[in-house]
Amino acid sequence: MEEEIKLQLEDTTEKMEKAVQHLEDELVRVRAGKATPNILDGITVDYYGSITPLNQVSNISTPDAKTIAIQPWEKTMVEPIEKAILAANIGLTPINNGDLIRINIPPLTEERRINLVKQIKTMGENTRVSIRNTRREANDAFKQMKKEGLSEDLEKDAEAEVQEITNKFTEKVDKLIDAKELDIMTI
Repeated sequence: MEEEIKLQLEDTTEKMEKAVQHLEDELVRVRAGKATPNILDGITVDYYGSITPLNQVSNISTPDAKTIAIQPWEKTMVEPIEKAILAANIGLTPINNGDLIRINIPPLTEERRINLVKQIKTMGENTRVSIRNTRREANDAFKQMKKEGLSEDLEKDAEAEVQEITNKFTEKVDKLIDAKELDIMTI
């Protein structure tokens, strides 16, 4: 039974880590008024008939805080990359000079900043809900183990440990959201 508890705790921790990792990945894509190549993550382009991530057909850099430069490895890819960026609907317009694609990141308006903060707070709450659901699943598993002969003390200890894990990951979520909010609201 103790081995089952240990496995359940490891599984719970892993699920909560994945939820926080997902949040981190999502937050990186939220534009905070600064140029970052991560804004283009998830954009794919048709490369000789196969759908390929943008960063695998070009070099993406940030020459300054307000510009993203995309240097395709092949000149023929300039137009497909430009179309893929427009189709991705990320709210940015690529500028094509024939060799290089530039994206200027406009400064965020106060209203846009407030909307972005609401958006990230929603992301944070969704992650916290996911963490709480994982906690509930673990506690249900412990209740089931109790029915199968687990002592009440061991069940209570396991539930307490799950609560500690939950608190740790909820705190991580809060810190991530606070840091991103500060990033967005800093002009």
